[in-house]
Amino acid sequence: MDINGAVVLVTGASSGIGAATARAAARAGARVVLVARREERIIRLAEELGQDVALAVPCDVTDRRQVEAAVGAAVDRFGRVDVLVNNAGQGLQATVDAIDPDDFRALLELNLIAPLVLTQAVLPRMREQAGGAIVNVSSGITWSTLPGSGAYAASKAALQKLSAIARAEVADAGITVSLMFPSITETEFVGTVRGSVEDARRMEASSGLRPQSPEGVASAILDLVRSGDEQADLVPEEFGGTLRS
Repeated sequence: MDINGAVVLVTGASSGIGAATARAAARAGARVVLVARREERIIRLAEELGQDVALAVPCDVTDRRQVEAAVGAAVDRFGRVDVLVNNAGQGLQATVDAIDPDDFRALLELNLIAPLVLTQAVLPRMREQAGGAIVNVSSGITWSTLPGSGAYAASKAALQKLSAIARAEVADAGITVSLMFPSITETEFVGTVRGSVEDARRMEASSGLRPQSPEGVASAILDLVRSGDEQADLVPEEFGGTLRS
């Protein structure tokens, strides 16, 4: 898909990979819909990108009514939605015997159910347009068995399977569903995990991985939109990915 002239809706757009993806899409000629709970941040980003280019829509993506309203606002403003980037997500750091079931349920709502609901919200528009692209942001951690990462990795592994089946189901409509597997990225992510932030920081520090820039992930996401490939990753080869050091 050509990003120039497309309407790109990005969740988790208030910081990190989401904000970087919105900026990169705007530079590539897209109009962007910034979806996140932190209203002040996405308003500032929309002002930075320009009112003709960006629309800020405060939204809790775990609330179906808010999601449907956000997609409606995008269509009202720009007339269509060509690309959905399901980026909003959260981590959970706890060993299996210490995972709080309520934390795990909340994690699944954000990391798995919300991308499904957003996909359901944009698919009718994309079918009418006879085309579209959806990129779900997973995690390279799904390829590891790191102690303490079970709940988070499970949520992302489930997203991987859901995405693969959705890709098969909507291919005939000219819609692609792709998966992005970032590695450790320089964002606020670790500081916002459920469970133990301290343990998450220690795991990251001991991983042997060098944090990547959100801009690099954003560039890879846009390449997926352009190619329509099933997946891409930024995980080094020695950790099971395709990234050459």
